[in-house]
Amino acid sequence: MTKLIAAAFTAAALFIGTNVNAQTTPKSAWRFGIGLEGLAPVGDLHNVSNIGLGGTARLQYGVADNLALTLTSGYYNFFGKEAGNTGINYDDLGIVPLKAGIKAFVSQNVYLSGEVGAGFETNEGGNTKLLASPGIGWANQSWDIGARYENFSGQNNSYGTIGLRIAYGFGL
Repeated sequence: MTKLIAAAFTAAALFIGTNVNAQTTPKSAWRFGIGLEGLAPVGDLHNVSNIGLGGTARLQYGVADNLALTLTSGYYNFFGKEAGNTGINYDDLGIVPLKAGIKAFVSQNVYLSGEVGAGFETNEGGNTKLLASPGIGWANQSWDIGARYENFSGQNNSYGTIGLRIAYGFGL
């Protein structure tokens, strides 16, 4: 179901984005942004963590005046919570995301996004997960604020997070 939602967001972003003119990355222009991530674990991940924090860097290239390609990576840390009332905490979970995606501006400063890639768990014995992430956001010449759902799947263990990214960006 999550993959279907991600595909729907991506298709909508492509369809709507090709008919609107308003974005912060003009055609053939490059931008770079550094963001702070607030993450709320959902699904199986919520069983071991209540909150995550991260930092990301995003490279963006304008392919049209209302459509951009993105490449995002960084680090997420999900802080382990107490296992029941035992006084023992679960270990933190570290993930390095590597995602490629699109941003389609659907109105002045408002965009839909879709990203896919891999999430590399950094804990001992960590796995590599398929990562899919639909989102929505607002951006101007300096700031980009976006909300998204991120699904990590693979090795018979899937989990997700709801993320809020606040980033400062500039043209290259």
